[in-house]
Amino acid sequence: MDTFLAIASRREVRNYDGRPIPDDATRRILDAGRLAGSSQNRQQRRFVVVRSRVDEVARAVWAPRNVTGAALVIAIVTYGKGPLAFDAGRAAQNMMLAAWNEGIGSCPNGISDADAMRVALDVGDGEQVSMVISFGYPARPRSPERRSPERWIETADRVPHDEAVQIL
Repeated sequence: MDTFLAIASRREVRNYDGRPIPDDATRRILDAGRLAGSSQNRQQRRFVVVRSRVDEVARAVWAPRNVTGAALVIAIVTYGKGPLAFDAGRAAQNMMLAAWNEGIGSCPNGISDADAMRVALDVGDGEQVSMVISFGYPARPRSPERRSPERWIETADRVPHDEAVQIL
């Protein structure tokens, strides 16, 4: 898939059809996160694939159903100093775009109870869970190629270009 088409057509997917995600697709999603840039190349993050503690993790995010209905749940754990949230966001966006390239939808989930999340994922001292991303094949299939990037942009609920961009 063309990268710009992937960016323009990707939407949050919160309802999944229940199909498992193949191991090779999971590996590509994780590698996309691992390969994301980071401040001074410190790579102060790790990725936790949640399989046995899904219910505990779901109780500690803002939208539990996104997690409990997902075929794959990945938590981004950061540690150290620097722009950790920014670096976690870069990794998350890479993973979500890699998933979309495979026809897999995704949705980032914010942490509503940091202490419960730390316990659920057995996070060490000096670490924090930045976000949890749910992945799965969309319950309502989507075909990015059915529209041009420009048409996807027209249908997106986004601030218009001229309001969002300032040229000095």
